[in-house]
Amino acid sequence: MKTLRDVKVGETAVVSRIHGEGALKRRIMDMGITKGTEIYVRKVAPLGDPVEVTVRGYELSLRKQDADILEMK
Repeated sequence: MKTLRDVKVGETAVVSRIHGEGALKRRIMDMGITKGTEIYVRKVAPLGDPVEVTVRGYELSLRKQDADILEMK
């Protein structure tokens, strides 16, 4: 399983599934990240947290825990 953390800087990937449940999953979906959404990885902090991405035309920073629940294709 490839997650958002596995996507390299400068690459684009598509969300195939959102793992997790409850408030965490709802918060991710409220940010516009749903199945089929393209995510472009802009930057990763030196220690890997956070990951800066572009989603639906806006920039967003995600924690490692949030990036781990996004399965990509």
